[in-house]
Amino acid sequence: MSAGLTVAGSQEVGMSTLDYTIEPASGADLDDVLPLFAAYRRFFAPDGDERASRAFLAQRFEREESVVFLARCAGTAAGFLQLYPLWSSWYCRRIWFLSDLYVAQADRKRGVGGRLVRRALQHARETGASSVMVELPRREPHLAAFYAALGFQHDPVFDLARHALSA
Repeated sequence: MSAGLTVAGSQEVGMSTLDYTIEPASGADLDDVLPLFAAYRRFFAPDGDERASRAFLAQRFEREESVVFLARCAGTAAGFLQLYPLWSSWYCRRIWFLSDLYVAQADRKRGVGGRLVRRALQHARETGASSVMVELPRREPHLAAFYAALGFQHDPVFDLARHALSA
């Protein structure tokens, strides 16, 4: 993957044109990604604090343990997507886990989320992955249709089971 690859374009929104870019984020973008990441965490874990969000996200960037794409609309951070690498022993290839997708409230319904997902799929192809997988929260049933429209299908082989470990 070329680190500077950008997906750019515009979308008609009302009477104005919305310009946007989607670029890989790095530690230098932490302050732009952080408010979005913290809002995402508060939505799913209301007691999540911003210090923990900053430390967690900074570690992912520093250790290069995830890939983050940042959407900017008119120069302002509008959304982000985070991928984590997994490996398939069956296929001897990488799988990307689409862990986090968040678009700021003011930028929703403008196609930013779909563009972030399409950029993640492009990244998966560029890195020779066999697939991209995503968990769909039961409390967000509309996401099934969102991801289906982007080509995601219910896995016919696997259901997910989780064994929670105490902290």
